[in-house]
Amino acid sequence: MESMEAAVVEPSAINPGPIDGSVLYDQDKHVSSAVWDGQERGALRCHEHTSKLDQWRLTVKQTELVEKAGFGYLRLIPAISLDNPLISALVERWRRETNTFHMNVGEMTVTLEDVALLLGLAIDGDPVIGITHTSCNAVCENFLGRAPEAGYASGGMVKLSWLKEFFSDCPEDAPFEDIERHTRAYLLYLVGSTIFSTTTGNKVPVMYLPLFGDFAQCGKYAWGAAALAFLYRALGNASLASQSTISGCLTLLQCWSYYHLNIGRPKLKHDPAHDCFPYVLRWKGKQIGPTANRDVIFYRKALDALKPCDVEWRPYIHMDSRVIPEDIKSSLSLGRSKTMLICFDKAERHLPDRCLRQCGKPQHIPEEVPQWQRKNRGVDGGVDLSGKMEFELNEWVNRRLNIAEGDGSIDESEYMEWYLKITRRFVGRPISLSSEFQRTNSGLRDIAHIADTFPIDGLDPQQVESIARIRYIAHECLRGQVETPVIASGIAITELGKRARGKEKVRRKSFVKRKHKDEPMDCDGTSEDDRSQFHGAIVKVDELPLEPTEIDNTSQLCNLGTEDHSQICLVSVDGDHVQLCTVTDGEANHQHPFQAVGELTDVEPFHHGVEDGGSQLDALSMEVEESQFCSGNKEVLDPHCQNAVDRADDSHLAHVTGDIESQTAVEV
Repeated sequence: MESMEAAVVEPSAINPGPIDGSVLYDQDKHVSSAVWDGQERGALRCHEHTSKLDQWRLTVKQTELVEKAGFGYLRLIPAISLDNPLISALVERWRRETNTFHMNVGEMTVTLEDVALLLGLAIDGDPVIGITHTSCNAVCENFLGRAPEAGYASGGMVKLSWLKEFFSDCPEDAPFEDIERHTRAYLLYLVGSTIFSTTTGNKVPVMYLPLFGDFAQCGKYAWGAAALAFLYRALGNASLASQSTISGCLTLLQCWSYYHLNIGRPKLKHDPAHDCFPYVLRWKGKQIGPTANRDVIFYRKALDALKPCDVEWRPYIHMDSRVIPEDIKSSLSLGRSKTMLICFDKAERHLPDRCLRQCGKPQHIPEEVPQWQRKNRGVDGGVDLSGKMEFELNEWVNRRLNIAEGDGSIDESEYMEWYLKITRRFVGRPISLSSEFQRTNSGLRDIAHIADTFPIDGLDPQQVESIARIRYIAHECLRGQVETPVIASGIAITELGKRARGKEKVRRKSFVKRKHKDEPMDCDGTSEDDRSQFHGAIVKVDELPLEPTEIDNTSQLCNLGTEDHSQICLVSVDGDHVQLCTVTDGEANHQHPFQAVGELTDVEPFHHGVEDGGSQLDALSMEVEESQFCSGNKEVLDPHCQNAVDRADDSHLAHVTGDIESQTAVEV
């Protein structure tokens, strides 16, 4: 039955992709690999610090300077409650090889157009780059009029709390120079809380301050492109399995998801606004509706099951375009520009040709993305990065020459056929790890049985060797697995087994727990998923073939020293060795390893209850005929029996653990 079920499971349930690893070449480092292996990391810690922005009191002159500097719309964006599980699930779909989300329906990404419309930041202009700083005192003294006290700054970064404490309340009648200084402090706080938030939690680099020196010149920088470069880098870092935090403009990311995906969208107490700019303001307001059960797994399953009807490729066509400022509207064509985004030492590729449906164009198979090594430059203070990023700066200069154009004659089915081979279709397993394990073992048992019983008469030596190799690999994979039954065939694979197995050591830990005389012997210490197909069965040992040792051509077996037909509890099976304990007068005494080959016969079903989704084995007993065992000592193995243990072949019994304090383990 298990093998039949395995046959109808989608290939992606066994191999989530990529089938072709030429695009997603960093899959082994990606968080989706860890999740697939059962290593959950939970929701990411999201660093954005907008909650205290409204505590800054700006004068009219300060507001004018903020608008002149290009941040007039960014300052209007309210503090939106972040949905950490939603952001975490999106990160699991982000691929830094392509700077796109790999969804089941195709690639998607946050483009320059999204930044311009959602945040109202300039996506055209000079690159945001300059001189790095490892000390705060000189630059703060120059542009703010005072240096931070000890404890407020380190490593070229200053605490946001220091900026707020000394610059959040500018007097109306202050000298113009003081107004400029207070405004620069506000801008540094603004970008450090939103588009350039860091994982430090409460600090912002002072390297942005010189760009605020001249407010008119500041307004000529492409702050939106820099914000997107910063977010791309943050998404790429957070997509690594080793990371647990994320920074950058997460309000942008979350609202992008609200617009494009019908997953996790909040219900507001009022109708969303369609006539406001920037478009993030549509989601301003108190949310209603249940969200308590929306954890990472909830959103992951929703994204794994994403359908084309759940995607809004062009959500902004429903908005009122008349509210878009002309300077923003005239630059929206850059949303299709293949270029390099720059934010000081962070340079990231913008690849809208992989997401043309977001531009209203059919998607074709995109060009190959060259692999590039991300570098964190500017570790030394006073370094002008412009001289170290010539290639990236040239790409930005030529941004208008690389506008991705679509082809209306493209058949997207060809793209999807290609895409499904190079992508990671699933993050979470469609079936549980335990079920996958059971199904894999079932398939291996089938392969082993076919190889064992395959007729070799008439085959040439190469074919015989191939079958022997298949048999050996299958049995090696099954060795010691909890789902491995006794080998069904009588074909020996001793020669193959000897090649892989070295000297075996037996380590004894302790005896089984003594039970009260009238208590049943409970050998169930395993979970439901770990139980074998023989778990919960009564097996008569007199019907279980035991392999004799080959000492002087005489078959010798170990005498357990029982004087009657004692009950023996099958405690555990490790590899080829079965650990037994005798039950005499209601007590479990000693454990005895023995070796078994062939099939279990006359396996009678044994009732075990099922409660709350978990099965419980009431008892497992075997009747042993005294005449089946030769003389020997209970506690010290007969040398011939020990030899039989050392010569164990590739036969296996299903693993059943008893109610014991510790078990005798056999290590290979």
